[in-house]
Amino acid sequence: MNENTRKIRKLVYSAICLALCMVLPFFTGHIPQIGKMISPMHIPVFLCGMLCGFGWGAAVGFIAPLLRSVVFGMPALFPGGVAMAFELATYGFLSGILYSLFPKKTVYIYVNLIISMICGRIIWGLARFILAGIVQTDFTVAMFVAGGVTNAIPGIILHLILIPIIVVAMERAGLVLNG
Repeated sequence: MNENTRKIRKLVYSAICLALCMVLPFFTGHIPQIGKMISPMHIPVFLCGMLCGFGWGAAVGFIAPLLRSVVFGMPALFPGGVAMAFELATYGFLSGILYSLFPKKTVYIYVNLIISMICGRIIWGLARFILAGIVQTDFTVAMFVAGGVTNAIPGIILHLILIPIIVVAMERAGLVLNG
């Protein structure tokens, strides 16, 4: 595949991932507690990073919550959408970098996801803390643990099951453009 074709495919994959970020929350949005717990926007961002590379993954991750906030009003733009933009950009960036660096074995997809999830949640917590300082509201460690860890456990489990299956299937089909 020549370089122009590769670039166009990365653009198309990224556009599909961004579209999925817009649409997937509708499937869980009728029950907000469940939607927040399984974090449907995170899935296409992780996939974009692994399939297209860190730049595309970071871009889709940063744009998705902001665009969804402006178009659909959810997540609320400030502070949630802004903090989520930094979190998802971290997911897309790290999942892309780590995928290109690690050996192409399934176990490393799990390692990639775990490292990316930990770092993304730390960035989300830092962003929420900074934004809380700007508008002089509280963001405590307990709020971080609840929002970034405890309430996220169902999503973490879902992501650890679903994303490796999709990535391995795309690898076998020769559709991964990262690396």
